[in-house]
Amino acid sequence: MDYSKQEFEHLFKDNYPHMYRMAFSMVENADDAKDAVHQVFTQMWRGKPQVAEESVRGYLLAATRNQCLRLLRSRQLQRQMEHDLRQDMEASESEERKELLQQLQQVIEDNLTEQDRRVLSLHYDEDMTYHETAKVLGISASAVNKHITRSLAKIRKYFNAKQR
Repeated sequence: MDYSKQEFEHLFKDNYPHMYRMAFSMVENADDAKDAVHQVFTQMWRGKPQVAEESVRGYLLAATRNQCLRLLRSRQLQRQMEHDLRQDMEASESEERKELLQQLQQVIEDNLTEQDRRVLSLHYDEDMTYHETAKVLGISASAVNKHITRSLAKIRKYFNAKQR
C-alpha cells in the first residue's frame, strides 16, 4: 500500500502508542520497545506491504510482536554466547592457574631449602604470622622475614627469566 508522507505520519501517530505499549510489555525496556516499533514502521515504509485499510492496525501489532520476538531471541542468543564465552574463559583460566601452580611448586622444590619451604608453608599455607612461624620453627621473626624475602626473590627471578 502506498502512503503519502502525511498519511504515513497519521498512521504513525494513530498506532504508535498501541504498538509501543505492546512492545514494552514484551521486551521490558523502553529503548528496545521504541526501536522495535520504529523498525516496523521503517519496514512498512520501505516494503509497502499490501494491507487492507481496515487491517492496518492488526498488521502493525502483529509485525511489532514479531519484531519483539526476534529481539528477544537475539537477546537470548547473546546471553547464551556470553555465558559460553565466560565458561570457556574460566576453564582456560583454571587450566592456566593449575599449570602456574604446578610450576610454582616445582620451583619451590627445586630452588628452595627445606627450611625455606617450611617457612613459606607455615606463613602462606597455614596463615601464620612471622612471630607464630618463628615460634613453631624455633627461630627469630627476623629469620622468618629473611627466609621469606630470599625465597620470594628466587621465585620472582625464575618467573621473570621465564617471561623473557
